[in-house]
Amino acid sequence: MEPPEDKHGRTFVEVMSEKYSPENFPVRRGPGIGVVVVPTVCPQGSPMKDRLNLPSILVLTGCGVSRAGDQAEIAAFCAHVIELDLSHNKLQDWREISKIVSNIPNLEFLNLSSNPLGGMTLEPHCAEGFSRVRHLILNNTQVSWDTVMVLTREITALEELFLCLNEYSDVSASSVACSTLRLLHITDNSLQDWAEVRKFGYMFPSLDTLVMANNNLASIQDNKDVLWRLFPKLRSINLHNSGLNRWEDIEKLNFFPKLVEVRLQGIPLLQTYTNTERRSLMIAQLPSISLLNGSAVSDSEREDAERFFIRYHLDYPEEELPYRYHSLVTKYGKLEPLAEIDLRPRCRAQVEVRCEGKVEQLSIRLDQTVAELKKQLTRVVQLSTNSMRIYYIDKCSVFGPEEMKYNTRALHSYSIQDGDEILVVPKTK
Repeated sequence: MEPPEDKHGRTFVEVMSEKYSPENFPVRRGPGIGVVVVPTVCPQGSPMKDRLNLPSILVLTGCGVSRAGDQAEIAAFCAHVIELDLSHNKLQDWREISKIVSNIPNLEFLNLSSNPLGGMTLEPHCAEGFSRVRHLILNNTQVSWDTVMVLTREITALEELFLCLNEYSDVSASSVACSTLRLLHITDNSLQDWAEVRKFGYMFPSLDTLVMANNNLASIQDNKDVLWRLFPKLRSINLHNSGLNRWEDIEKLNFFPKLVEVRLQGIPLLQTYTNTERRSLMIAQLPSISLLNGSAVSDSEREDAERFFIRYHLDYPEEELPYRYHSLVTKYGKLEPLAEIDLRPRCRAQVEVRCEGKVEQLSIRLDQTVAELKKQLTRVVQLSTNSMRIYYIDKCSVFGPEEMKYNTRALHSYSIQDGDEILVVPKTK
């Protein structure tokens, strides 16, 4: 249901009182479901009920919230709340958001996605109220990078930060590092230059996971020493749908000292390869990776991929061979090409057709049925399909003729080979 229109917007207090009143949100049993909160003081004229059935995880999405409301009431009812989802509301004043957050003393998770925060300034004294938040989601808010830096300075325990869909094309590095941040999710922006990504290393020295899908990143420009120093703890990187188009960039992923997971689909470099070639070549290029595009890399798959890599490059000129080729040749030796074996099913066979002492050579399709073969034989033996019985004779079998009595059976199921016989016998009247 759409929230009622209010030219001043709705307050957090009003929306919370409405959604979590005993009439709309009955008490539910179970660990962590919620508690009945009875405030010690409820001001006269307050929209709050005499009690609320508040869970520890509050979800107030799309409710038209634009203001905090009475801070004393927030503090009275929300002391136990640890997660708050305020996405898709009308919050655009950081002071109002701070009034809400600073009065929820145990808040660890805050989602402000899709609130119109673009161009809004966050003063440091307002950001102090966010200091206990560990997981902060600001997707599709157009929040400025200056505001992001204020938040990362003031939130001393921040572990996860989501900044998707905010149209960032460049960022600036903060003079104060956020050493607690483990995950940065910054997909669907406009970051193209590695110089911008490099700043994340300065700002977030403990970064474990970097998700940068759907940024048109053109290349990885730093050398081994720089990447080793800037991203010493990075274990997972997502570069789906980036602009990487050189194998040299893939090789540089080996310079992240702790990297074990890579996601790299939809990049220009891999467009001309088959799915099997893509995965095998990537695994061979990345010897320390244990997860590629979400799938575990087993020891046997890695060995197969590395052997494939050697054979794939056998015909390359010496000057075009990648560095990884030489190290794999040292490991396995210079392998010979695999024999080409055609495993496709046979589609035709040359057989002898025998009927009343006459023998003719005939090429038959093996994907047809017995009924279709009978039609083909009518032109050879001058009998109608209803006037013949046919038998298959395997030239290498010790068994006798096998009558082909089931009209819908496919010929390939008989394993017919060149030189086998089809015996046609007229039906007796």
